[in-house]
Amino acid sequence: MPNISPIPAFQDNYIWLITNNNHAVVVDPGTAAPVERVLAERQLTLDAILITHHHHDHTGGVEALLARWPQARVYAPAAEPMPAANGIALHDGDKVSLPELALEIEVMAVPGHTLGHIAYYAAAQDQAAPGLPLLFCGDTLFSGGCGRLFEGTPAQMHHSLGRLARLPDQTRVYCTHEYTQSNLAFCHAVEPNNPELKKYLQNVAKLRQQGVPTLPSSIGLEKAVNVFLRAHLAGVRAAAQMHQGAELNEDIEVFAALRRWKDDF
Repeated sequence: MPNISPIPAFQDNYIWLITNNNHAVVVDPGTAAPVERVLAERQLTLDAILITHHHHDHTGGVEALLARWPQARVYAPAAEPMPAANGIALHDGDKVSLPELALEIEVMAVPGHTLGHIAYYAAAQDQAAPGLPLLFCGDTLFSGGCGRLFEGTPAQMHHSLGRLARLPDQTRVYCTHEYTQSNLAFCHAVEPNNPELKKYLQNVAKLRQQGVPTLPSSIGLEKAVNVFLRAHLAGVRAAAQMHQGAELNEDIEVFAALRRWKDDF
């Protein structure tokens, strides 16, 4: 099965590197230089690039990588500007085959952060498949948080997160920013008595003190600690209502209030 490792970029981005033997695929390369350095150090061939959405810190390195690796396939959302002239446009439910990695991936439309945002999900083929299932979700789901609504609506993001929350609990979550510690501070403000959150806060603090990435997370963990996946719970609703100063009757209203609260947190 493929190996997955983060390539740090900019201030807090992770470009995910997926490898099998000497073959490599990268997810959301916002810049080319750190990717090229790792490829050279590990003597890897770049076979494909996966793009989740059009923001420059996720696509800025594509052109330079293709200049060095013109054979690399570029996959990107059909509903957003294509970062490569010969890129492969993807829609919800499409399948991406990465034979170099022995990996089959399903495309999931998850609008909210941007209108055409997609995620890449690899399901476990059988119980003997180590390391699966896994999810590359860009800026839709973060550990302890979710993306800002730059283009989409609260209803779109709430629906997208609901789709991700229905994936198997053991699904490993590879998002693209090291926002975990600050996200959990917000979650703690909403749910100060959540024991799983308290435990996770301590673990994350130790990891960051050591300079170690907090990712990947898992769907099961996020359902236990991430308030944006917990808008249906009475305690989360009560906290959102108190902050909003108004009654919130629907889960989507709670989610929208949480997102506004986090924007100013």
